[in-house]
Amino acid sequence: MSDASDVIIVGAGLAGLVAAAEAADAGRTVTVVDQEGPQSLGGQAFWSFGGLFLVDSPEQRRMGIKDSAELAWQDWTGSAGFDRPEDHWPRQWARAYVDFAAGEKRAWLHAMGVRFFPVVGWAERGGYTAQGHGNSVPRFHITWGTGPGICEPFVARVLDHAKTGRIIMKFRHRVDGLTMHDGVVTGVHGARLTRSTARRGESSSREVTGDFELSAGAVIVSSGGIGGDQDLVRAAWPDRLGTPPEHMITGVPAHVDGRMLALTEAAGGRVINRDRMWHYVEGIKNWDPVWPAHGIRILPGPSSLWLDATGDRLPVPLFPGFDTLGTLTHLRTTGHDYSWFVLNQAIIEKEFALSGSEQNPDLTGRSVKGVFGRLKKGATAPVEAFKRNGEDFVVAQTLAELAAGMNAVTGDTLITEAALRSVVEARDREVVNTFTKDLQITAMRGARNYLGDKLIRVATPGPILDPAAGPLIAVRLHVITRKTLGGLETDLSGRVLSDGGAPVPGLYAAGEVAGFGGGGVHGYRSLEGTFLGGCLFSGRQAGRAAAAG
Repeated sequence: MSDASDVIIVGAGLAGLVAAAEAADAGRTVTVVDQEGPQSLGGQAFWSFGGLFLVDSPEQRRMGIKDSAELAWQDWTGSAGFDRPEDHWPRQWARAYVDFAAGEKRAWLHAMGVRFFPVVGWAERGGYTAQGHGNSVPRFHITWGTGPGICEPFVARVLDHAKTGRIIMKFRHRVDGLTMHDGVVTGVHGARLTRSTARRGESSSREVTGDFELSAGAVIVSSGGIGGDQDLVRAAWPDRLGTPPEHMITGVPAHVDGRMLALTEAAGGRVINRDRMWHYVEGIKNWDPVWPAHGIRILPGPSSLWLDATGDRLPVPLFPGFDTLGTLTHLRTTGHDYSWFVLNQAIIEKEFALSGSEQNPDLTGRSVKGVFGRLKKGATAPVEAFKRNGEDFVVAQTLAELAAGMNAVTGDTLITEAALRSVVEARDREVVNTFTKDLQITAMRGARNYLGDKLIRVATPGPILDPAAGPLIAVRLHVITRKTLGGLETDLSGRVLSDGGAPVPGLYAAGEVAGFGGGGVHGYRSLEGTFLGGCLFSGRQAGRAAAAG
């Protein structure tokens, strides 16, 4: 049996929801298919911290931040490092996205009720020259309500259209192929999966109860990347990042499996920049996991000492929060799959945030009282829970106890008290001096020139061994899979291109499966806050273009 609509959207994550809402608003009938159940509506975006890259926003101006589209483009190109013929469309998407972030993006979201936390964060600070990687100014705007808050208006728009019948939601429908006639994509076919009561993010049954076939004038693929499949991540791992880790933890649910990349290729779509990826090095094992190998990323301030597995300090400028892929590349040369933060209670209270909507109940729940509680003494409740229950955390009163605890966690004997004392005391001698040659201390002091960092993000510089700032803490850090930066090559309308560069008729893509636009809008590196934004922008472009026909 064949069901027809104007547009089919494969994937009910943020990009798919945006595309569906835009196409339905334009008067088109839309069918949304997803292999998960309705409890997973919003996909990965629901689990996110809700950070968005905005340029010259009212929030920035209120915090005294001077930003511009020109500065943002300088930062984007310095980070992206576009250097391939395949980067033609990614570069076009990047320019369009920066203009969107500096233009109508905030007003468009604000009109739908999206609001932002007033303190703008400073992610990926870089630490190189003006034309190198990193954000020159704070641009990370936290959505009030985090990931669910950014999904909320699009879920509402889609469900409103569903009530009228303009949008049909088909959950537990796994697409196994794109249907083609005379070189034109005309629909999708696949398997109906048994109903699942698995919680959001949990692995759901793949038991097949039947098949289906749907037809439409246009198909938009918005199915996400490969981060839930560590084997696919390792297969795509580039030599420039070193050897892939034998041990990683996973930052996204198992259903982020990359299936639609291969299926879209089979229909003639071109995948580019497979080797570009974004995985964090500040991952910790979730003590209360939802999906297999569930990891949480620490969003660190700049003050923790970062040591490799043998206790050596990481080189400049690989400080916490400065250069994700630079740090990953360095750590892959050490011969070990983990590293360490060494800090104290004063630093963890001010500087540790955890990525994820569920790890920030105050922001997610839009609790003003809860947010003000962050100004009080003590780390947030989720951070303290990890400190108590997380297997990667070591808490001690002395360096001898800390070194012993670090070795107990790993089962190795790589950390000695003498070496640990040497690196910590050397740092502490510098931090109590008005002058310093230690560029991490310079960076810490510089960060506190920004009011937002001084208020809630960067601890007052002081000795790690100060008894009043104790206890001492060490945190083992893992590589945590996250984002696919390459993907299906698309033009600025979201049309999927073939190997010859022509659009595949009837086929569009949006979100991570399209490298967040063009097949790699970020190039080699992200500035952060650009993944959700890429879903918003590419979903909007594809939805409007598919509706226009």
